[in-house]
Order: sequence, then structure tokens, then C-alpha cells
Amino acid sequence: MGHLSPIRPSPAGPNGAARPLPPARDLAFAWSLIVLIAALAWVLTVGQARDMGVEPGTMGMALPLFLLLWLTMMAAMMLPSMAPVAITWARSISRRSSGWARTARTTEFVCGYLLIWTAFGLLAYGALAWTGSLVDGHPDAGRWIGAAAFALAGIYQLSPLKSLCLRHCRNPMSQLMRYAAFRPPARDLRVGLHHGAYCVGCCAGLMVVLVPLGVMNVAAMAGLAVVIFAEKLWPGGVLLGRALGVAFLVLAVLAPFHRWLLPGLQQAAPSMGGM
Repeated sequence: MGHLSPIRPSPAGPNGAARPLPPARDLAFAWSLIVLIAALAWVLTVGQARDMGVEPGTMGMALPLFLLLWLTMMAAMMLPSMAPVAITWARSISRRSSGWARTARTTEFVCGYLLIWTAFGLLAYGALAWTGSLVDGHPDAGRWIGAAAFALAGIYQLSPLKSLCLRHCRNPMSQLMRYAAFRPPARDLRVGLHHGAYCVGCCAGLMVVLVPLGVMNVAAMAGLAVVIFAEKLWPGGVLLGRALGVAFLVLAVLAPFHRWLLPGLQQAAPSMGGM
């Protein structure tokens, strides 16, 4: 990450000597696995979005289908910025584990991370269902929902909680070192859950803007993925996050008067076949 340096000395062995680091080929395989998962997730997400379009709310999806789609979206958007942490954790894993065992443990870390984002999807589903029903009953309410969503996102981007979580995501070494002392079972899953919770806290404000922009808006998803990557890895990421907070507050003021800013809160036009 931006301030994340690789763990050079491995955890000490029973005799106090440093254990050698995993071979470069094992780390390359872990990198390749994460990149492959993210790439496949993008392909699935874009294909599904092309079929569904951008509409208010949950677009009629039942909760299980929404969570499956949400998980795919989060894998596409979040794994590129999470990969350095997962690989850093893999570097700290004992040399006594085989290459496949280290890969399995890294996979367990990723599963824990995505499990937290799936849980956050429950809140997203509730918010989208509520705002969708409001727009269905009162189409003009969309502009005020959009203004409120941008304002909430802007305030959160400038909040102390955002700063705390972003600080962890940019430099998680202290937490990773603390978890290195934990014992199985499911230690790697717990590490992924813990880091995922900080990541949710870091990105929650950015996720809120999917309400006005549309949860299946591929351009919005791609833009947010770039922002998330830059916030966590770019040296100017902290400043970028604050600038976005100000920009969201400006959009909150403009949203009631410019409906084109709210593609995710506009009802689809009736088809000619229904006339």
C-alpha cells in the first residue's frame, strides 16, 4: 500500500532464528490468483449490468440474488486494492507451510474479507429497497434522496471514522503483526474479517453514492474502484478522499436541480410495447 512495506524479516522460529520468506513464485501465484478473481468478477459484473440497466432500488431482485451479485461486484471493485495486504500477510506465513498451504491460507484471508462485504450488502439491500419504494410511490422524491445520499457520503468522507479506517487500510502492519501471534483455528479467516471491517469503514461513504448513481452503473463502479485504489495506495490518497468529500457536498446542493446527476433514482421510461 501507499506506506506498506513488505515484511522483510519473517516471524522468528522456535530457536529465535528468522524463518525464510516464501519463494517468489508462491507470492506471484497468490498475486495471479487475486488478479484472476478480480478480472472474472469484472467480466461477470459488466455482463450482468448490461442485461439489467440502471434503475432505482433493487430492480426486483430477491435478497439471495442481490447478495450474489453484490459479492461479485465487491470482488471486482475491492480485491485490487486489498491484494497488497493479502500478499503481505502471505509473506509472514510460516516457511513450514507448503506453497499450496500458503495459497489456501491466503484464500481463507480473502474469503473472510469478502464475507464482511457480503454482510454490508444486507444494509445496502435494505437501503436500496427503501429508496426504490419511495421513488416508485413519489417519483419527485428521487432528487431529495439523491441530495441526502451525496450529503451523507460527503460528511462521512470528512469524518474521523473515515480517517481512522483509511489510516489502517493504508498502513495495516501493526494489526497484521498482532494477528501473527494468534493461533488457529481459522486465524486467517479472522484476519480477513478484521481487515474487511476496516475496509468497509473506509469505503462506506463511497458506497452510498451508488444509491443516486445506480447500483448497476458500470461507469460509477469503475470510477469508485479507481478512487478506492488511489485512496489506499497513492501517496496523495488521504487528500483525494477529503477532496471527494467536498465534491459530494457540492453535488448534494446541485442534485435537486439537475436530475441527470441521479441516474439511479429515475424510473425507466415505459416501453413502446406497453402502449
